Amino acid sequence: MAKKSTTIMSAEEIERSLTQMARQIMEANRGIKKLALIGIHTGGVFLADRLQKIIKEQNGPDVPVGYLDITLYRDDWSLVCQNPIVKKTAIPFFVEEYTLILVDDVLYTGRTIRAALDAIMDLGRPRVIQLAVLINRQCGRELPIQPNYWGLDVQENVTDHVHVILREKGEKDEVVLEFD
Repeated sequence: MAKKSTTIMSAEEIERSLTQMARQIMEANRGIKKLALIGIHTGGVFLADRLQKIIKEQNGPDVPVGYLDITLYRDDWSLVCQNPIVKKTAIPFFVEEYTLILVDDVLYTGRTIRAALDAIMDLGRPRVIQLAVLINRQCGRELPIQPNYWGLDVQENVTDHVHVILREKGEKDEVVLEFD
């Protein structure tokens, strides 16, 4: 049986959610002093760049941005692929000095975030780590991890899939829910 799909966020809704998240991040952290964004490959990298741009438009100076690959930190990488493709981790600042906002596209089981926390701790001990995700899936969480900032809560079945499609990948922005 073929899966059905529906768009649950349009390009405008994604942009509005990111703007709201940026505002919440600045308010919760009383500005942007010693604040940095870390995008988790791949979707989180694009969203971290967008959040940085929005924060700059609203607040002035650039917030540092880094990119994190967690492939070899995953507890299931050997089950997923025998030859994982490792992307580049690029964090051009010392994490100890910052409140870090980890950015990802979807929070589902929590395992990606757990791996990201391990990877960050190998680089140093940040002042604080917070989590921002575009989609917070309510079903299927395996670890006690919750976002500080999110764009949309999705209540779905564990067999459903959420696809975040971004213009940086050469498509139009949208979030699609695929279900039976």
